[in-house]
Amino acid sequence: MARVVVDVMLKPEILDPQGQAVQRALPRLGFQGISDVRQGKRFELEVDGPVDDAALARIHEMAETFLANTVIEDFVVKVEATESPAGAQK
Repeated sequence: MARVVVDVMLKPEILDPQGQAVQRALPRLGFQGISDVRQGKRFELEVDGPVDDAALARIHEMAETFLANTVIEDFVVKVEATESPAGAQK
């Protein structure tokens, strides 16, 4: 089993009011030196079987049609290494 991550972010030219609210709150909470914050979404997909070109193409299509609004959002699909059950720790 493999994990594929789809990160979705608003396009740079799109206003991000949630990110702006976080950015304005940071100094009040004692966190200085942050000039901008953008908020996004992360989808972690556990894929049965190998993540080959066909599987990545299906995931890319899923992201483009369902996970992201491509008019205002960009997305990136990437494969993450998963630990074997013997190496997993809780």
